[in-house]
Amino acid sequence: MIKTDKINTEKRNPNTTHIDSLDTLDMVTLMHKESRRAYDAIDAVLPSVAEAVDKIAYAFTHGGRLYYIGAGTSGRLGVLDASECPPTFGVDDDLVVGIIAGGDKALRKSSEGAEDSFDDGYNEIKKRSLCKNDVLVGIAASGRTPYVLGAMSAAKEAGATVCSISSSPGSKLDLAADIKMSVDTGPEVVTGSTRLKSGTAQKLILNMLSTCAMIKTGRVYENLMICVRPTNDKLKARCANIVSEILDVDTEKAYEMLSENDFNIRAVIDKYKK
Repeated sequence: MIKTDKINTEKRNPNTTHIDSLDTLDMVTLMHKESRRAYDAIDAVLPSVAEAVDKIAYAFTHGGRLYYIGAGTSGRLGVLDASECPPTFGVDDDLVVGIIAGGDKALRKSSEGAEDSFDDGYNEIKKRSLCKNDVLVGIAASGRTPYVLGAMSAAKEAGATVCSISSSPGSKLDLAADIKMSVDTGPEVVTGSTRLKSGTAQKLILNMLSTCAMIKTGRVYENLMICVRPTNDKLKARCANIVSEILDVDTEKAYEMLSENDFNIRAVIDKYKK
């Protein structure tokens, strides 16, 4: 049996031992107060996050890809961030890849046992033929998930840059990583439920990694999404608003310009911006 009593995310939170006896307002207030720790704790790892962003931006401009891999909540968050990059930034579906232990079925149904195999994680990455320009981010709240460690090992053998996101500084994940982004979020409100503070911190860091790398590689103009895919009426209207802002025309004129250019914001800007 593995021992988890030394892992931060498995310890009892002394501030919430009475949470089951609180009225509802006090209960949610206490949860909200504890959640703030996830935001504050990220301050300590911002230099590492910036370093990872630079590696990812380099990968994007040199034929590389970004891989996220995790199990349970960590895996789902990685898949979520990866899946939102193509519509937001207009990139190919395989530029940012999210992998979860147990495969896509684990996105909806618990497949926690899948995280226990080092070999499965290793083989999952081995078959994808990573190269030195790729970046792999291993995500695991506990910092010890065998599946993620196996994936990181395979990525390292391939010469890729290997990063870690966890809530256990100094963990096995950290030891295996080139860039460590381990955030001390402390014990969870409900002991061991790492979808809470730990998951929040992971989501915030993932937001920074993908968004800032996309900004650095020219997929954002000022703070506008100039590569958004207009796949529905709402997004077409957003494109018109963006063009209106950049070219200082009314939204009707912007929509007309976009219609004549396959709703390609960048093409419209290049054509009409003085």
